[in-house]
Amino acid sequence: MTGDPVSWFVIEPGWKVLAAEGGEVGKVDEVAGDSGLDIFDGLAVAASLIGKPRYVPSEVVAEITEGEIRLSISKDEFERLGEYLEPATSLRVEADNKAESGLAAETREALGKAVAPIEKHESPMNVWRRLWLAVRRRF
Repeated sequence: MTGDPVSWFVIEPGWKVLAAEGGEVGKVDEVAGDSGLDIFDGLAVAASLIGKPRYVPSEVVAEITEGEIRLSISKDEFERLGEYLEPATSLRVEADNKAESGLAAETREALGKAVAPIEKHESPMNVWRRLWLAVRRRF
């Protein structure tokens, strides 16, 4: 790999992901982490155009340079990694002021559930999401 190391903050969909021996194993679909707390959790890496992405934990990311990520594991080890599961979502709906009526609070809560339903468990990516990510990687 050439170039200077860069932060995980600049990783973009479509970047090449290389195994320890140098062969390409896939491309980045998503970066998992909390940028506000500077916690890099890992990557969703797609090995094929619309294949289910694999979860690559940050512990096996050896080096990040512009456009490429090198792993500390072999291609065989990469192929044994599990499927990337999208994190559960949560939404906290609060009143704008203390005097908000019960009806307004109920309406706000109902709207929150419709716009961003709360998922209690991680879930695999559906085929439509994988198609969207494949298009995003290409452009």
